[in-house]
Amino acid sequence: MTDQPQLDPTEPVPEIPAAEAPADEPVTEAAANSRAREWLSQLEAMIQQVATQAAPVAREVGAKAAELAAVAAVKAGPAAQKAASVTTEYGQKFAEKAQSVAADWRHENEAAKAADDVAAEAAAADEAPKELTSGDQEPPSAG
Repeated sequence: MTDQPQLDPTEPVPEIPAAEAPADEPVTEAAANSRAREWLSQLEAMIQQVATQAAPVAREVGAKAAELAAVAAVKAGPAAQKAASVTTEYGQKFAEKAQSVAADWRHENEAAKAADDVAAEAAAADEAPKELTSGDQEPPSAG
């Protein structure tokens, strides 16, 4: 009915090493420490092996990256010089335009101030008492 092999009761039971012991059986602390050390040792060996095999590849990738950086630097030099030249040219043009705009604004401000001064003087003149002329008579004083 089942495909499980039948055990002969007269046959001795093989001993299971601690690393392969089922989870439901208690494992001593010493056995657990031993298992952990064994796993760490295996892990360290695998890491060392990967590092040893990867070192040449990592050096090759680093060398290629350095070559690409050198090519980029050589190609970027003239472009950077051209950009600096263009920046200087446009910077000078911008400075000239900014000075022109500033001068125009100052001129407009001075003209507006002068117009305000003239208007204020005219308004003050309209409000000032008129001087009497020889044909005008002064009202009698209640004195």
